[in-house]
Amino acid sequence: MKKYDVTGIGNALVDIEFKVNDQFFEANGVEKGLMTLVDEDRQNELMQVIDTQQAKKQCGGSAGNTVIAISQFGGKSYYSCKVANDEFGHFYMNDMKNAGVNHNLNESNLVEGITGKCLVMVTEDAERTMNTFLGITQTYSIDDVNESAIKDSKYLYIEGYLITSENGKQAMKHAKKIAEQNGVKVALTFSDPAMVKYFKDPMTEVIGASVDMLFTNEEEALIFTGKDNLLEAREELKKVAKHFVITQGKNGAMIFDGDTFIDIEPYETTAIDTNGAGDMFAGAFMYGITNGHSYASSGKLASMASSKIVSQFGPRLEWHQAKDILNRLNP
Repeated sequence: MKKYDVTGIGNALVDIEFKVNDQFFEANGVEKGLMTLVDEDRQNELMQVIDTQQAKKQCGGSAGNTVIAISQFGGKSYYSCKVANDEFGHFYMNDMKNAGVNHNLNESNLVEGITGKCLVMVTEDAERTMNTFLGITQTYSIDDVNESAIKDSKYLYIEGYLITSENGKQAMKHAKKIAEQNGVKVALTFSDPAMVKYFKDPMTEVIGASVDMLFTNEEEALIFTGKDNLLEAREELKKVAKHFVITQGKNGAMIFDGDTFIDIEPYETTAIDTNGAGDMFAGAFMYGITNGHSYASSGKLASMASSKIVSQFGPRLEWHQAKDILNRLNP
């Protein structure tokens, strides 16, 4: 009996989310709709012009959001990450604990430095623009991977954003090797179109022969495979993933269960904030397949959850919302 359903590895970032208008971008030189990596000075510059009292602060990062979602649906998850011994680092550690996720952080292993932060700017059209200073998580390495947690899990979940540094890439490969040597399945998320556009070769190196589960959106799938349409792209993905999910936003999702393709219908919703939708889809889906649900049922759960998350502000459900979604799935 495994202790964890999923162990995740990824960047630990404190999400600071706030509403803006398009004039904010023009006035502050921010390119709308992108995730931009910046240095500390640039991020501090932007933090000076936002109302931090009105901003929503939560522990996050792509894989962080996913393992929290797994916990909220009733799964058992673990997160291997890195924060600094500062105000935001202590906040991250405590918020992750309150979310029901076990992790590798404690008072004695927080290092000197600055905890990573992601400024999430949301406009009225529900589009998210992210300004990220990685801080100490940029040094995430093999030393931060918890081997025993991986061995005691059904799945290892790898965040694609780690690919941007050599030490991050090596940590991804190391964790994947541990999982494979111990019969633990491996899931990978591409995380962002930029990760497959600018880091395709190292991403391919991490994937190796294949992964057990791949999460990608439509744009990422087309970029990674070099194909012009989704029908060709999904055939190409079979070469690198035994199973995969292609999310398609308002058009739902497409799942390959290792044998056939399953179309997942979207749930009608009014989008006000798309931040965390992909992370939530992955978390709900991973909860499903590690807790006795079929691929189709897990896809339905994930579609419900992601439609709910885009209809509100922030990348995380309330506990009662997760329970309500499960009740709708299993009336």
